[in-house]
Amino acid sequence: MNTKAARDPIAKLDLYQTYKAEYATPRRPVILRVAEATYLGIAGRGTPGGEAFQEAVGALYAVAFTTKMASKSAGKDYAVCKLEGLWKDQWSWRLLIRTPDFIGTPELEATRRNLAEKGKGPLIDQVELTPLNENLCVQMLHVGPYDREPETIRRMEDFAAGQGYRFNGLHHEIYLSDPRRVTPEKLRTILRMPVAR
Repeated sequence: MNTKAARDPIAKLDLYQTYKAEYATPRRPVILRVAEATYLGIAGRGTPGGEAFQEAVGALYAVAFTTKMASKSAGKDYAVCKLEGLWKDQWSWRLLIRTPDFIGTPELEATRRNLAEKGKGPLIDQVELTPLNENLCVQMLHVGPYDREPETIRRMEDFAAGQGYRFNGLHHEIYLSDPRRVTPEKLRTILRMPVAR
């Protein structure tokens, strides 16, 4: 038996490193192409940061970490990605956590059973595998409070128009900062909007 191989840790997949170009944080708008990806997602309505929102975040992370630990035990380890969100309007959202392609329906169902046995909340069953294919997007880093995002979005829209594009999809946010630990002025959020000619 190769004892060295037995001691070696499992290589951990980091989707942010694998798809580094897609998580660019430019201070000015840029056009980039985003590959199709799979997410764990949960939809809801309510004020950002309100009770329904926080319950959805809790359910999403419970599923994400339970699925990751089961995968690690099976020999495929990966880092759990940051929280992301698609926004239809101010109160209607789908929260997302990007997940590797090797996580599918069997793994999600096993996670749901595991969490149900532990008496976790009913929202667990609302977490679904969500494919997302945004393709061509305009992207920019927003630094500051969430309520000042419209200024950044206007810059993105003006830039896109100057390049011959128009917004063509849902507003996408990638949360690089934890608002519980960072002051509003220092919050870092990637803003992404799909575009078309």
